[in-house]
Amino acid sequence: MTRKQRRLTMIVAALAVLAIALGLVLVAMRDNIVFFYSPAEIVAKDVKPGTRLRLGGLVKEGSVEKGEGRFVSFIVSDGNGEVRVRYTGLLPDLFREGQGIVAEGVLEDAKSFRADSVLAKHDENYMPREVADSLKKQGHWQVDQKTTGK
Repeated sequence: MTRKQRRLTMIVAALAVLAIALGLVLVAMRDNIVFFYSPAEIVAKDVKPGTRLRLGGLVKEGSVEKGEGRFVSFIVSDGNGEVRVRYTGLLPDLFREGQGIVAEGVLEDAKSFRADSVLAKHDENYMPREVADSLKKQGHWQVDQKTTGK
């Protein structure tokens, strides 16, 4: 084998090892990625039950039901769709009806979600931009002129 052929073989082998390593990293990351959806997107995109995701929207007025212990159930709405969320644990201090929240957990079916964690905030700091923009377009989001700076 000539010197040029050995060099070409080494370059091809290095690129193959790099491609395999990149493929392994991407497969490992795929299992850790959690996608964000609004209630309407769950139905529109036909998200399969058992999918781990983040659900965001507003807590529907009159939907909060507290059970035994720390169990709570409530409906998250984006104006176009609704999903019932079941959660066991301590809710954030800012959690209340009409409040924007993000819940992370597993979709049980198109209308039922089991949350592992719930985040609530009085502005869009904890709300993904897509959901905040969607709620603003529908008129469900209260925009404070001081916070937007516009």
